[in-house]
Amino acid sequence: MTVVTLNRKEVEQKLGKITPEIEEKISMFGTPVESMTEDEIVIEVFPNRPDLLSFSGFTRAMEYYLKGEKLKEYKIEKSNAKIMVDKSVAKIRPYSMAAIVRGIKFTDEKIKEIMQWQEKIHLTMGRNRKKVAIGYYCLDKIKFPVTYLAKSPKEIVFEPLDLPEKMNAIKIMQRHPCGRDYGEQLKNFDKYPVYYDSNNEVLSMPPIINSNNSGKITPGTTDILVECSGNNSEILKKAIIMATCDLIDLGGKAYSVEIDYGQKKEIISLEQEKLKFKIEDINKTLGLELKEKDIQKLLEKMGIGYENSKGESFALIPAYRTDMLHWIDLAEEIGIAYGYENFQSEIPKISTIAEEDKKSVLKKIICDVLSGLGLMECSSFHLTTKDDIKKMYFDFKSFIEVEESKTEYNVLRIDLLNNLMKVFSENSDSNYPQKVFEMGKIFALDKNAETGIDEKERLSVAIAGDDANFTEIKRILDYLFKMLDKNYTLELCDDSNYILGRIGKIFIEKKNPEESNKIRGMMKDAVNLAKSATGLTHLTNKISDKEEIGVIGEISPRVLNNFKLKMPVAAFEINLDKLFG
Repeated sequence: MTVVTLNRKEVEQKLGKITPEIEEKISMFGTPVESMTEDEIVIEVFPNRPDLLSFSGFTRAMEYYLKGEKLKEYKIEKSNAKIMVDKSVAKIRPYSMAAIVRGIKFTDEKIKEIMQWQEKIHLTMGRNRKKVAIGYYCLDKIKFPVTYLAKSPKEIVFEPLDLPEKMNAIKIMQRHPCGRDYGEQLKNFDKYPVYYDSNNEVLSMPPIINSNNSGKITPGTTDILVECSGNNSEILKKAIIMATCDLIDLGGKAYSVEIDYGQKKEIISLEQEKLKFKIEDINKTLGLELKEKDIQKLLEKMGIGYENSKGESFALIPAYRTDMLHWIDLAEEIGIAYGYENFQSEIPKISTIAEEDKKSVLKKIICDVLSGLGLMECSSFHLTTKDDIKKMYFDFKSFIEVEESKTEYNVLRIDLLNNLMKVFSENSDSNYPQKVFEMGKIFALDKNAETGIDEKERLSVAIAGDDANFTEIKRILDYLFKMLDKNYTLELCDDSNYILGRIGKIFIEKKNPEESNKIRGMMKDAVNLAKSATGLTHLTNKISDKEEIGVIGEISPRVLNNFKLKMPVAAFEINLDKLFG
């Protein structure tokens, strides 16, 4: 959870006096009040509500929730402003997004508010500016079109914010606090991204620092450009939309900026998104009997509109609400608006004796064993991207895709190791060795399954560092099986994801030897009958007592290169369903 500090007097000017009852309601909304003094209110915000990280966003939501204010409509007009994105940034920070907001009377307090939101977004959605870096600029000091490109650090010369002395990018990285804090993100590149306007003036060098000339907002500033750069265009759109809506709430009027990628052009939209749902689904989920009017009133209390079109119900989601992906999210919003304290408790009319699932017990043992060896547990999404899967499985085609995915993550994962490799890739600037593991479900197409999808429980363990080799990863596997009181054997095999000669299939004994013996006897009778009938003598009745459950080995250079890893990686992945029997 992220902590946000708000000016109490300004909050009370918007919402009225904060009484103990109001404080309780704020907490029930999902933003617990951590502390409150005469001057400040400190609240906690869950990661799914980045729109509440600002003063404007929080007070806007509370005006709907506490005061029943009429829903506000956000609009953005077109402008002739453009940002030209050069191909040179494609492998560094390929995307940009921006908007213009005019007519704000900035004060020290308003500047403090937008800067606090900026830093909170950098830490949360932006992953310390890695995914998103946001910048604010004085519009009257910029001449459009702006160009976003990559240049040699020696060629990038400007006065960085709060250090008004011209210097090149190399010195900025060494001398400026932001250069020291975020310079790691550019250390592997020969060129750095930079924004220039048509006067050849530097606006900023993302994700490090703005120019002291155009990138400094002061009291008296009225018109600004807000811009962000990063590696995910969808996240950038969300960040710019939230920033723009907040600036509109501060009294501004928004104008679009066209982002020109050459063959593709983009601008942001502040239009509401329609989300279809059924009232009966909401009632069944919450255990209530709400009417259409009740649903509409409760949604408006959460800042969401309602529309009935041809007998179907639609929620009108504001552009800044990035957390609403499915009708079940609406059920949660309606539950909050209804008030959890108003739900009637019921004792289920069933009688059971609770017992911990044996599979859960074994998984906990595995977790304790691996944690004891110094490995860190990961928990990644079931959804991934085709590009990530093809970094390992370049010829894979049997994707299970999600229809109308709201993000780039639109296919179900086919293993866990791929996700662990991505974890290493995103933490390549952290200290080594890195040792991680994950337990979870993987998915495959299966016509015989009821849903058409087969789900399997897997365990994947991976280590990265100078000493990551077959011997080290096998030690972990040996110790794990010893603690589980199980035996295994290895057989050499070939897999393009691993180094040839340093990979093995993992086998265990089959769980039911009596069944194996029974099958062996039936096969023996069948073979003898076939021999007598055909005269053939080379038929055998062999049946394997082993069952393959996974693979262990050192990851191939091809895969390491695809994930941009410079350290060796060794890993194993096993089928827990077969291991548990």
